[in-house]
Amino acid sequence: MGSQAASKPKEQDDYKLKDTKPELGEKWPHGGQRGGSGWISSERATSTYDLVEQMFYLYVRVVKAKDLPPNPVTGNCDPYVEVKVGNYKGKTRHFEKKSNPEWKQVFAFSKEKIQSSQVEVFVRDKEMVARDDYIGKVVFDMHEVPTRVPPDSPLAPQWYRLEDRRGDRKVKGEVMLAVWMGTQADEAFPEAWHSDAASVQGEGVYTIRSKVYVSPKLWYVRVNVIEAQDVEPRDKSQPPQAYVKAQVGQQVLKTKLCPTKTPNPFWNEDLIFVAAEPFEEQLVLTVENKIGSKDEIVGRISLQLTQFEKRLDHRAVHSRWYNLESFGFGALEGDKRHELKFSTRIHLRVCLEGAYHVLDESTMYISDTRPTARQLWKQPVGILEVGILSAQGLQPMKTKDGKSTTDAYCVAKYGQKWVRTRTITDSSNPKWKLILPTFFLYMFVIGVWNFRFRPRHPPHMDTKVSWAEAAQADELDEEFDTFPTSKGQDVVKMRYDRLRSVAGRIQTVVGDIATQGERFHALLNWRDPRATCLFVIFCLVAAVALYITPFKMVAAGAGVYWLRHPRFRSKLPSAPSNFFRRLPSRADTML
Repeated sequence: MGSQAASKPKEQDDYKLKDTKPELGEKWPHGGQRGGSGWISSERATSTYDLVEQMFYLYVRVVKAKDLPPNPVTGNCDPYVEVKVGNYKGKTRHFEKKSNPEWKQVFAFSKEKIQSSQVEVFVRDKEMVARDDYIGKVVFDMHEVPTRVPPDSPLAPQWYRLEDRRGDRKVKGEVMLAVWMGTQADEAFPEAWHSDAASVQGEGVYTIRSKVYVSPKLWYVRVNVIEAQDVEPRDKSQPPQAYVKAQVGQQVLKTKLCPTKTPNPFWNEDLIFVAAEPFEEQLVLTVENKIGSKDEIVGRISLQLTQFEKRLDHRAVHSRWYNLESFGFGALEGDKRHELKFSTRIHLRVCLEGAYHVLDESTMYISDTRPTARQLWKQPVGILEVGILSAQGLQPMKTKDGKSTTDAYCVAKYGQKWVRTRTITDSSNPKWKLILPTFFLYMFVIGVWNFRFRPRHPPHMDTKVSWAEAAQADELDEEFDTFPTSKGQDVVKMRYDRLRSVAGRIQTVVGDIATQGERFHALLNWRDPRATCLFVIFCLVAAVALYITPFKMVAAGAGVYWLRHPRFRSKLPSAPSNFFRRLPSRADTML
């Protein structure tokens, strides 16, 4: 059983369920930990964030500033705040001609990507032409930043005096700030500026935040078209053959043609539409007369959906007569308009069906089968909580700054609620820029590892590989037979000669392919010590060079060499080709 299992190829498990063990409990600085079943060494209650892994963020809340000095040249102050943590920078909007601005903005920096021991908050004066002027700064030590996780009380902001560039003395002006270390459970997390999305500017920041949507409540609109009276076509010499066209929004349905040509047609057909609350669309009914290949509009009426009753059970709905407005009567005036207004009537039975569920998703993955009317819902039995942790192996969907990346987010739906996670920008797996250097580095390591197992003796003829001892007399007779065959026609036919010719070509091609593969294998197995040593040194140099040199330059250099002018080409085989052809193969050891 073990050998059979080992011989089976490994199945792809990209889309299989996997058992993961994420650390879902919240780890606290003082040793407390909160798990899904309650607090360990604490008495706090559980929360929704127990379902996801804890991620720490450095939060900087910029509230306002006061007494900022004006620009000595312009006499005004257009202040803004810049928060800098390592290589990440976040900026607030700037105010024009205001010495006491209020920003009320929060910045969040992922702790995993912080590479600095300080948090610097700069207050600058916006300049339209020259470089922005420096007003002052406040510096915080990362080791002194307090940790706060809900349900702890929010950290109150404090006033801080601004310092000069060197931090030696205080300057005029103060800024109100609050700096703390928190998690994604913090109240400021949804509205904060995130360092993960530093490349997103302007209104695009609002499109990458997590959102919760509620599906609109959908109702079936049942329109029972019963009959019509006094349908008068333009050509009164021929009786009309009418049908009804109904429209709700972009949905258009038609009844069948009345089988008889009569001014009082009868249909009794049901037309079903889908409408969403708050029923802003109208039900537009048009009675049309079929004349050959053309349709003539006889009358029309528009009805508000809010005027129809909602049916929640099997009780019957009362029908009503509606007067149609003759097509084109709006251009008439006075008595003519009054005469045409009540020329045609239509008999309808319309209701909003609330006892059914409107299917808005695939029936294979349906998560909500409740009827539209809330009065018919059953009591809930529990609450479903889903924690979306992470994703791996995402395919790059775009190219940015010469590298492939993905702006990924996840959408989950259950019942009427849609949940959209925040967008993680410029994050994808794998890291494409390390493939070439790693490839050559792997070959270098394999070559060095195989040095211990290098052959100690020169190669010899291998009868087992040649399979000479297993050859039968009939096989040897066939092998050494002439071409064309010297046997009689009763032994070998013309097709056999043709088959031998084709099989010989196939065997030659397969042998050549096997020889090339054996030469590739000989690069690292030390069969030729000098060749393997040269190739291992080349792999090490290539790995270092490709790691340092940008891939664009490598591709450009390879393209220039490949497309070089014929003057710079040689009719002799190139050095790499000559080196490869001289490598040993198993053909050298066969009889």
